[in-house]
Amino acid sequence: MLDHIGLPVSDFERSKVFYTAVLAPLGISMLLEKDLSDEGGPAGYCGFGVDRPTFWIGTGKPFTGRLHVAFAATSRAQVSEFYKAALAAGAKDNGPPGLRPHYHANYFGAFVIDPDGHNVEAVSHLPE
Repeated sequence: MLDHIGLPVSDFERSKVFYTAVLAPLGISMLLEKDLSDEGGPAGYCGFGVDRPTFWIGTGKPFTGRLHVAFAATSRAQVSEFYKAALAAGAKDNGPPGLRPHYHANYFGAFVIDPDGHNVEAVSHLPE
């Protein structure tokens, strides 16, 4: 349904390092980066994905309130690795890896709070 999504971050370099670390266990990497500082603009933006950029961050004023974004994992092990990487990168715990049967029987997710206060999740819907 969605082609891509982007969000402004308060500290582009900090968020770029954060998302590079936490998305790596999911097989997601930074595929494109644009520095706008030489054009008199803000620091820049970058896109993460598997085959093409689908998740973007860029210099800007963060949203008021909390955004929730969930990244697809191909296994429960990937969810757990995402969670470990996120905490090591400075995220705050918002729900450790585990089953969430109130969503459905095989919903295995982990939740963290990113540097701008957003709720970031990795989820697998597959039984193991």
